[in-house]
Amino acid sequence: MNIQTHKKIDFDLCGTPIEQREGFCSIALTTTEKMIVDDYKLIHGGFVFGLADHAAMLAVNDPNVVLGSASVKFLKPVQLDENLVAQAHVMSVSGKKQTVEVKVLRQSDAVFEGNFECFTLKKHVLDKS
Repeated sequence: MNIQTHKKIDFDLCGTPIEQREGFCSIALTTTEKMIVDDYKLIHGGFVFGLADHAAMLAVNDPNVVLGSASVKFLKPVQLDENLVAQAHVMSVSGKKQTVEVKVLRQSDAVFEGNFECFTLKKHVLDKS
């Protein structure tokens, strides 16, 4: 894999890349104790969103990619010790904007889906030079 972005991300929290090529990325995440919110061992949706966002960023794979907006649906709850896989596909490119479709699966069961509007900037979003 030739990953160009998000090189310091914590794979334990945002998923480990398992396949990455131009316009596509697949990332795996196993949910952990640190992610649960209650006695039912429900996983906070932010971790599922983070997994999907990470996949979208790697599908674009530009060092200066940022998320502009997302339209998402949480389809099913996620619990402790579940294995999730996010699959992200770049659906369209228009100038600096790329639309990425992401699905998060638990086995073959979709738990999350969304469209991410990603932008590739000329320099890092925090570079003030």
